[in-house]
Amino acid sequence: MAGDWWRDAVIYQVYVRSFADGNGDGIGDLPGIRSRLPYLAGLGVDALWITPFYTSPMADGGYDVADYRDVDPTLGTLDDARGLVRAAHEQGLKVIVDIVPNHTSSRHEWFRQALRSAPGSPERDRYLFREGTGDAPPNDWESVFGGGAWTRLPDGQWYLHLFDPTQPDLNWANPQVRDEFHDVLRFWLDLGVDGFRIDVAHGMVKQDGFPDVGAQEQHKLLETRPLPYFDQDGVHEIYREWRKVLDTYDPPRIGVAEAWTATAERLARYLRPDELHQAFNFHYLTTGWEARALREVVDHSLTAIPAVGAPATWVLSNHDVHRHATRYGGGPAGVRRARAAILLMLALPGSVYLYQGEELGLEEVLDLPEEVLQDPMWERSGYTDRGRDGCRVPIPWTRGGSALGFGADGSTPWLPQPEAWSELSVEAQTGAEGSTLELYRGALHTRREHPALGAGDAVDWQDSEPEVLWFSRTAAGRTLHCAVNLGPEPARLPAGTVLLASGEYEVDGSDTLLPTDTSVWWEA
Repeated sequence: MAGDWWRDAVIYQVYVRSFADGNGDGIGDLPGIRSRLPYLAGLGVDALWITPFYTSPMADGGYDVADYRDVDPTLGTLDDARGLVRAAHEQGLKVIVDIVPNHTSSRHEWFRQALRSAPGSPERDRYLFREGTGDAPPNDWESVFGGGAWTRLPDGQWYLHLFDPTQPDLNWANPQVRDEFHDVLRFWLDLGVDGFRIDVAHGMVKQDGFPDVGAQEQHKLLETRPLPYFDQDGVHEIYREWRKVLDTYDPPRIGVAEAWTATAERLARYLRPDELHQAFNFHYLTTGWEARALREVVDHSLTAIPAVGAPATWVLSNHDVHRHATRYGGGPAGVRRARAAILLMLALPGSVYLYQGEELGLEEVLDLPEEVLQDPMWERSGYTDRGRDGCRVPIPWTRGGSALGFGADGSTPWLPQPEAWSELSVEAQTGAEGSTLELYRGALHTRREHPALGAGDAVDWQDSEPEVLWFSRTAAGRTLHCAVNLGPEPARLPAGTVLLASGEYEVDGSDTLLPTDTSVWWEA
């Protein structure tokens, strides 16, 4: 791949605990991922992003890191990590790993030292310790997981945790913190990784004075108003320094921001030429199945992001949200819309992120027994928010076996798989005409081969009915049309050479009749 491979890459997210279990203990691991690399290469993706596999007590699925330079024993070893990166490169796949810089685990040695040290000590200055007001916390900030964002120690001081109490926020005004993460970046870059996905990239810097928000349910406000602990301008200085580290490698490595911002323009600030390379397009992910809204977010994204020289990115699902087949209505209708949505997304210019299992048409598992739920949101919400475990159920590889091929027969996955997933497994769908897996394979291979798909920064919208999205893209003398019908009645479109469709369609003379919730790629 060229040095700018990331501009039009299709990147597949691997939630490490739920992708493939290599040792039969019910938990996915690095050897399991390595064993499935040929599947990913055959699917047609360009890279994989692996969620955290560092030493961790797993209070938040590995996003509570106790040692940034080692692998958790339940997930493998450093040698396994080296072997996985090497094997992926042999398959032609890039590897992006997660880094978690906003907070550490409370079991990180730094935080242990802080607890053993006095208020005002250098050890506590690595984190955000503050005095309260009487018995009240320093301010009204809330945890994203529910409840307050402050925990009080026996000595009276409070420490900030924008997530779980086991995830204390670091103090990025402390030069020692900055130097430590520069070293962590180099450790994994020297091991061979191709870049980083940066967890909570909009965090790290808090507004001076730690002012109150003055509102409840603050996690719902980020897309509508500024918050004093997210998307502060000071984060950009951090990423300018990180970019210098990434650029010392040949070819340069990349940084991908998980940044929730109020507008696409604010998101673009993370992608200026001296900062990061990509940022997740959550505005697209959170848009419903409605033609006007989708067109608006596409247009807005293609205006704001390319303006700073970066590619737009597109994503429908990840490990933190309900799977989009469920968000789009669930059942046969939701899956039909999800199939239509992937052709729409893969036809847009820029880079695409896929979440493991979406290529199988998996839906959110909404009926997990309460006793198996592990997401800290469940407890922090007072057992009212079931959290994110429903999108993290281990994926099915085979029709049979106690773990549907996720692990050895006889093993028990850490979250139970629905029985119906047997017929959604990779084995069941491989070679099956019309299956969602074969739709993805066909779309990804077509995208790689067709000159009008992939990189770019614009689409040419065509006149169509209000509930039909139809655009074209042209390159190397070839024009590809993409249309998706989001309305209730069949849509009439010009006939042509159909390359791929998400469902059945009809040809009526010189027209193509596209049913509801169906998309098509064609050349005229």
